[in-house]
Amino acid sequence: MIPILNASAQSGYSLELNIKTQPTEKITINETGIGVTFFGNINSKNKITNTIKYKNTGINYSLEDYDLQNNLNQFTGFENDFEFSHQLTGKTKLNLEINPTVNFESNLGISDISLLGGLEMHHSFNRSNTISIGVKRMTLFGKPEILPTFSFYHQINRNAFVEAGFPNSTISYSNSARNSFSFTNSFNGNFYNLDSPKIINNLDAATKVSFSQMTSALEYERNMDSNWFVSLKGGYEFNKKYNLTNNSGDSKFDFKSTNGYIFNLGIKYKH
Repeated sequence: MIPILNASAQSGYSLELNIKTQPTEKITINETGIGVTFFGNINSKNKITNTIKYKNTGINYSLEDYDLQNNLNQFTGFENDFEFSHQLTGKTKLNLEINPTVNFESNLGISDISLLGGLEMHHSFNRSNTISIGVKRMTLFGKPEILPTFSFYHQINRNAFVEAGFPNSTISYSNSARNSFSFTNSFNGNFYNLDSPKIINNLDAATKVSFSQMTSALEYERNMDSNWFVSLKGGYEFNKKYNLTNNSGDSKFDFKSTNGYIFNLGIKYKH
């Protein structure tokens, strides 16, 4: 379950707290995090958004005996996601993202810093249809890679829209001002540096842990009043991977983490 509290204000900032659990047959991954976002319009054509996030990841293993599990239980991550949006024309917008991250086991070092981010172009054909294409350096598959991004957004009617693409897709429907239903599909992943190399089978050395999965989920959100929202979310994670890798991202040990369900209970406060 993932309780989420989100507070936002008209002054241009938001606060998000979350606790997340991903249970599987052999390994359960627990995450706690906090994020603070500041945003504002520089002028009629330029907008900036800056998000600072902290995440702590804990791992609980099943009774199966992993030789390395006693010292692979806790990981920490920080990131600063800066976005600059510029309206090139009435129908075309350019987004620049700079996303430095720090991921480590327990000891922080200069080698733990990675620079992610990229460029995206958004073009609106009309009020109902928008296409976006770009290229970003991301960690969707558990290691830093330069990947394409694309999506097509279509407003079906005043109550429903669909956005299909990579890495995220959404179908959303609202039957009233208070209720919304969404089906989402997303690719996501991350990696953390180890304090010291782990020798696998007296031969291979691993320097990082790597997580990745594809998540499909159905979400219901209820607007209780003008400020409070509650949401229920359930889904499934496919192609779930948890590996030890070298500096190049090559797998040196596979924990064979199984696919599993996810459940989400959310509470939001907006102002």
